[in-house]
Amino acid sequence: MWALLAALVLALSVAACGSDSGGEGSDGGGDRPGDGKPAVRLGTKNFTEQFILGELYAQALRAKGWDVELKRDIGSAEVIDRALTSGRIDLYPEYTGTSLSVVAGRHGTPRTAEATYRQAKAFYEGRGQTLLARTPFEDRDALAVTRAFARRHGGLHSTEDLEGVGRVRLGAAPEFRTRYAGLQGLRSEYGLDNLRFKAIPIDGIFDALDRGVIEAADVFTTDPRLATGKYVVLKDPMAIFGFQNVAPVVSKKVLDAQGRAFARTLDAVSATLTTDVMQQLNDEVAVDGREPQDVAREYLQAKKLT
Repeated sequence: MWALLAALVLALSVAACGSDSGGEGSDGGGDRPGDGKPAVRLGTKNFTEQFILGELYAQALRAKGWDVELKRDIGSAEVIDRALTSGRIDLYPEYTGTSLSVVAGRHGTPRTAEATYRQAKAFYEGRGQTLLARTPFEDRDALAVTRAFARRHGGLHSTEDLEGVGRVRLGAAPEFRTRYAGLQGLRSEYGLDNLRFKAIPIDGIFDALDRGVIEAADVFTTDPRLATGKYVVLKDPMAIFGFQNVAPVVSKKVLDAQGRAFARTLDAVSATLTTDVMQQLNDEVAVDGREPQDVAREYLQAKKLT
């Protein structure tokens, strides 16, 4: 899909090559805004969507002249936040609800996506970082079961329905066990003492669900496999998983050193990332087996961001 769009953009640009004025970030005319700026270290977490986001942001910055070292697959929110605060990385894409529930360690959920973003931004600014603009899409955690399992138990449709099912093996990444936006919240807010936790790597969740190793799984709502019709995503009426738009969290010192064009470049990428877009990009990598850097490059070219 993005390859076709990129080809069309290339054809149009060749046809109009004599009229390019070489504006900011172009290869024609003056210096790019990132030329001569200090190198930046951009980190990502340990799953497909983060690998794509890292490539999108890194490639957009490089096209504007910045020297970017991409540190992929650092780990969970707890791990990558330590990398940020210790100075091993300068920025990374984070989910706003996770910023509050995991990084800040707060229980309870703000009532809107905007309130979640504002509170997360205030938290980071209190310790020397800030959040850039948030994406239109959000990627929440949710519990999913197979459609067959839901039917066998009377048509499950909400997380609270699991209470009457009996013992349920729940698969999720190891850190899910100790999070309020995880096993702790499921037990305290929904009373799901019947859950038996099984730590499973994120990339193995759907395979474990399909093989019956687990009956319920923690999934990400932008995962394209949820559109196959094989699974039921359970509603979260207690909203323990919160609002989860993406926003790059970056050191204020780094942001000051890089200049205003640095933030504008990242914000321009974020503004294009709708739910449909993110599901498509995830599908190309997680299902079709393409490399994140290739998918990101074609998308950015199609959107004229590189």
